[in-house]
Amino acid sequence: MFVLSEEQQLIQDSARKLLDADYEFEQRKQRLAASPTFDADVWRHFAELGWLGIALPEDDGGFGGDIAELALIGQELGRRIVVEPFLSTVVLGGDLVATGANAELRTRLLAEMMSGDTQFAVAVAEPASRYELARVTTTATRQGDGFILSGKKSVVLNAASANYIIVAARTSGDVASDRGITLFLVPVDTAGVRVAGFRLNDGHHAGDVTLANVKLEANHVLGEVDQGFDLLEASVDKATVVACAEALGAMDMVMEMTAEYLQTRVQFGRPISTNQALKFRMVDMHYALEEARSLTAGAIHALHGERGAARAMVSAAKVQTGKAARFVGQEGIQLHGAIGMTEDYAVGHYYKRLETLRMLFGDPEYHLARYGRWNRPANHPG
Repeated sequence: MFVLSEEQQLIQDSARKLLDADYEFEQRKQRLAASPTFDADVWRHFAELGWLGIALPEDDGGFGGDIAELALIGQELGRRIVVEPFLSTVVLGGDLVATGANAELRTRLLAEMMSGDTQFAVAVAEPASRYELARVTTTATRQGDGFILSGKKSVVLNAASANYIIVAARTSGDVASDRGITLFLVPVDTAGVRVAGFRLNDGHHAGDVTLANVKLEANHVLGEVDQGFDLLEASVDKATVVACAEALGAMDMVMEMTAEYLQTRVQFGRPISTNQALKFRMVDMHYALEEARSLTAGAIHALHGERGAARAMVSAAKVQTGKAARFVGQEGIQLHGAIGMTEDYAVGHYYKRLETLRMLFGDPEYHLARYGRWNRPANHPG
């Protein structure tokens, strides 16, 4: 994605070595069959390697990295379509706790997250919200020194395994306003919290969350009351970039599997890779992948700068990565022929994950419109 420092190269090399050895496709299938969510031993191993604190400051016990290191890990997870909840717990939940929790909660929860003992889920989407983060109907009403939360959240990643669910609720304003949204840290064992868990098509797990008059103290607010949108949007932009990086890793593997298949599959006495038409299709796949890689690198760089430009660049990366994910995934299956559609062959599982990543945090159509909103010149009349 970008030129790596010596430390970043070590991170990538160690992650690839571990996952290539311990997370091959057959091992992944066995883990999915053994657990409805994920493998706790794998998660503890991630903690021991320091991955769960890779983007946290050294003063907090973390590695001191940032979005670049998160993207590197995400890319390697994508190469093995890992189902452990790195995106929901570390990238989203950990970032929101780090930037929004009070000092006592921040210190305790980040330490518990880095040790592998605590996981997060972030509940934003609702049945009618589409991809708009500001469309929040879940309510948080003041009662004494605290709040009462009521509402429903849909397809919350890691909801069935999380210790805490970070909930976006409306404390004021209209239903689609980005003002009046507050973030709450909700322990899953709080009275009135119900989670209906399920497995997604790609093997990851999620859940629908119902909040029925959930009582919380004021110290469970992340950030400021009514001002949660900016924190949420910034974290989701980071997660979007890591999702793009994960898709790059998955597409890399589809390319490798497809090239190997074309070189070993023999028809009429020669490998089908000698067919010029198939070579052209592989080149088109490569172009789509490299365009997505370039824009994702640009988004990583942009997240260190001005927020408007960062929003535009993140959306540009998501548009191209989403388009490439579908194209590379579909071409990978078609170039494999019938075997690409079978459950026992890996390429179809990569396609399922690529389709999920294509839609996660907004599909290409949504992000194309968002890019248009944030890429206007300063003097544009709109």
